[in-house]
Amino acid sequence: MELGLTIPLQRQQKLPAPPRGAEPDRRFCWDLHTIRLRGRKSLLAVHCHSRYTFVLFDLPETAWAELPETFLAGLRRSFLAAGVPEAEAASYLHRAGACVLTRTHGRREVAFLNRAWEDVLALDYCLDETSWEQPLLDRAVNEKPSRCVGFDGLAPAAERLEKSL
Repeated sequence: MELGLTIPLQRQQKLPAPPRGAEPDRRFCWDLHTIRLRGRKSLLAVHCHSRYTFVLFDLPETAWAELPETFLAGLRRSFLAAGVPEAEAASYLHRAGACVLTRTHGRREVAFLNRAWEDVLALDYCLDETSWEQPLLDRAVNEKPSRCVGFDGLAPAAERLEKSL
């Protein structure tokens, strides 16, 4: 599974520019970005194919230091909170393979990431400041009709993710 890091996230992590992604199937690609929510450093993860989005709020430095593991734990919890059956989530993660850090996956994908970020900011009243995981915020963002790379037209990302899995 490719994790495309935005330039601000690369700088925050003090990483050299990672290689370009090689995965042709965007169902196994995610773009990650560092955002500020209520002044706290948070992770925004956006599925390149469906624009399914999840947020990990106010991550400590130890979580940032283990970014692939932090992402995977957040993804599993987000899938389960969204009603993805555990067996289906496990199958997706198995097919996706090990996490590889890459550059973001293209201009269109980053444009959709930016739209997801705008939605997160607009819906931040759903934020639970007591938890890293944000199931209410994630649900609100993913139920809003949007556009994405993998599908034509407007639809909720949660529906498109189901088709992608």
